[in-house]
Amino acid sequence: MALSKVDLANQVENQLPQNLVANNLPFRNIIINGDMSIAQRGTSSTGLTSGSTYTLDRFVTAPSNAGTWTTSQDTDVPTGQGFAKSVKLDCTTSNASLSANSFLTFSQRIEGQNLQYLKKGTSNAESLSLSFWVKSNKTGTYICDLYDSDNTRQISKSYTIDTADTWEKKTITFSGDTTGAFDNDNGLSLFCFFWLVAGTDYTSGTLNTSWNSATTANRVVGQVNLADSTSNYINFTGVQLEAGTTASDFEFLPTDVNLQRCQRYCYTYANYGAGNVSGNRGYSAQYAAGSIVHIFYPTTFRAIPTLTYGEGAGSANSDQSNISEAQLYDTDDIGFYIYDLLVEAEL
Repeated sequence: MALSKVDLANQVENQLPQNLVANNLPFRNIIINGDMSIAQRGTSSTGLTSGSTYTLDRFVTAPSNAGTWTTSQDTDVPTGQGFAKSVKLDCTTSNASLSANSFLTFSQRIEGQNLQYLKKGTSNAESLSLSFWVKSNKTGTYICDLYDSDNTRQISKSYTIDTADTWEKKTITFSGDTTGAFDNDNGLSLFCFFWLVAGTDYTSGTLNTSWNSATTANRVVGQVNLADSTSNYINFTGVQLEAGTTASDFEFLPTDVNLQRCQRYCYTYANYGAGNVSGNRGYSAQYAAGSIVHIFYPTTFRAIPTLTYGEGAGSANSDQSNISEAQLYDTDDIGFYIYDLLVEAEL
């Protein structure tokens, strides 16, 4: 009988000397790009006031009535821990008087089929440990929560930033949920939220520290207001979510592996400042009008993406091609065609 990932980890742990890392199975980190090293869309997004914005791959910044924010890739990292990048959220317009529905979250969204080994909804449901490095000028209580989108269930935990402008490592343990299985498909099943701002709609109840049906007022009780000054910022790196009650060392993946995991959700052919799969460039020189080019993605997408097409960056004294007319068709989760190309090659 095949062993689950967690059962195999326990078996390995029982056979290891005490001075070795026990929970060292590959891909134990549910979070993708937790070291903040991949940024296909660009390294900075400014003027964020509403909506959901991807800057660094797989992580979403979502403000609402919470001032104005910049999200950027940063080189400020904890010393001697192996990290080269972090993410920084910087307040550029403050809001010291929050509306009841104000919020700012930094989060990742996770497919249900990647979570089946957690056995959620059964008596054997696995606990989850969330570990990360964090740095901010604003000390106090912050909230992380897990939100089960399939069953509208939720659990919150608090942590404290103790010392201003200092990297600190935090570990939070969430109990397993014996109610409500994750859907076994490529849809969104789990949010992992870092809350940074929350109005009274989210803070007026009692913090929900065990799995329950989601009640908005109980999600973010005690959260500080990171939006109350333009001096405020927060950095994260080394974000890891894994099965079990003990956090292991951060799982560093090779750059090519980390990139390909991100490319399941976003792939840019050339980065001239536009964003995600809705801003890709895909063009090729030396094709006459009426030609067809078949473009394959480097990995299978989670679902069929939406594509838009921009003109190339050809200019005088350049060997780049300026496609002035092209059409896309037969898009699926492995690639697409460009046809009816009109190419101007300038040398």
